[in-house]
Amino acid sequence: MKHNNTIQNVVIAGGGTAGWMAAAALSKLVGKNINVTLIESDEIATVGVGEATIPPIRTFHKLLGINEQEFMQATQASFKLGISFENWGQTNTQYIHSFGMTGKECWAGEFHHFWLHSLSLGLESEFGQYCYELQAAKQNKFAFSQQNPINYAFHMDASRYALFLREFTQQLGVTRREGKITHVNKCPDSGFINSLTLSDNSTIAGDFFIDCTGFRGLLIEQALHTGYEDWSHFLPCDSAIAVQTTAVDEDIKPYTRAIAHDAGWQWQIPLQQRVGNGLVYCSRYLADDQAKQLLLANIQGDTLTEPKIIKFKTGRRRKGWNKNCLALGLASGFVEPLESTSIHLIMSGIIRFMRLFPFNGITEQAVSEYNKQLKSEIENIRDFIVLHYKVTDRTDSEFWRHCNSMEIPDTLAHKISLFKHTGRVFLDDGDIFRVDSWVQVMLGQGIKPEQHHLIASLMSDAELTRFLSSIKQQITQRVAALPSHKAFLQQYCPTDLKQP
Repeated sequence: MKHNNTIQNVVIAGGGTAGWMAAAALSKLVGKNINVTLIESDEIATVGVGEATIPPIRTFHKLLGINEQEFMQATQASFKLGISFENWGQTNTQYIHSFGMTGKECWAGEFHHFWLHSLSLGLESEFGQYCYELQAAKQNKFAFSQQNPINYAFHMDASRYALFLREFTQQLGVTRREGKITHVNKCPDSGFINSLTLSDNSTIAGDFFIDCTGFRGLLIEQALHTGYEDWSHFLPCDSAIAVQTTAVDEDIKPYTRAIAHDAGWQWQIPLQQRVGNGLVYCSRYLADDQAKQLLLANIQGDTLTEPKIIKFKTGRRRKGWNKNCLALGLASGFVEPLESTSIHLIMSGIIRFMRLFPFNGITEQAVSEYNKQLKSEIENIRDFIVLHYKVTDRTDSEFWRHCNSMEIPDTLAHKISLFKHTGRVFLDDGDIFRVDSWVQVMLGQGIKPEQHHLIASLMSDAELTRFLSSIKQQITQRVAALPSHKAFLQQYCPTDLKQP
């Protein structure tokens, strides 16, 4: 495939987080060479529940020159240091997967080997005691400075984020067209998309199209028949219910809560003015009405929205880039938001596309490289999420018994086995989660490695004790000096309390 047309006119189908992130990045970073048009309809609601993020979003904002305080005020954002997993390994258990580095690494082995060696010597401690971000999260504290860096992301209002990016982007010259897309017009010879017809019969032509039409995949699937790889045999949850509530907690927690229940899990995302809540579940084990009752029985505060049911099929398009169309967001696939990766996948897809941008025409090599990298990235995310379901001691419901016995990808089975038998974790090229993350979750879910790297035993018992206690002491002192998360928010990016 070689499509020699110079790419000058890019048309984005759909708004929401995916559409406006793409428009913002292309107009800001490639804008002098291309024209960007975004089509969206005010009548079509966006899913709008991707409200928790991971740290790379800060890099994306820096690339765009977005002021962090302005962004946080506009989206009523709070800071996020990690995710609290409750009732996952067993009922009545809890651990935090944080964004921080745990301990200090050595050339021959990661910190967890030294920690594991200390346990074999009878020096009892929790792995999380050696992570600054994790300890700050547990105490609801937050602040940053050049002298005291901290690794963080955000909780934010997804609808407000799309509006913030829309305003930011329209100042850069992006054209917004209001309207519903009624037809995708293709070249009869090449099968490439030529233009989109709107409900008012107007036609918008383009050289390249970005599909941000959500689960429908209006361009990538309905027009180009790209195909979908179904992962529901690995991730059986197929439904979610979302609802917003007023904030009642005096503290604003700097972490997302993921609370497992008998047929899935519940999320709680604390913003400055409200809380985002949702229930993810498998409809084979829990009916929609029961799920709604379960969610409403386990929230605090007054509901601000009607509970919204979202049906999904976990998986991915067989190609994220097909002919002259790129799919982003829900149009490209869906992995449940257990590790807050939805917005990250949009962002990394945009960055990858810009690195391969087909200024002088589309080549098979660029398309192939994009799809290869996307496949590696999303499959590694899939494996990380499957890990939470598979590695569990829960057998108290039919759903968890199914997860216990289900087939998992060979790539994940290898990672679990390697860690269990040797204490080692090796990352694949497309893995966005570091060794720290894999270790925190595998330990948190209940895996106890049978071995650790013998490099840890080269340190004398006294040296090891001093090494560990100095890290713990330093973290304790740093956390003690932090203000509360809420106090820092009120000083750094206060939002108007009267805002809806």
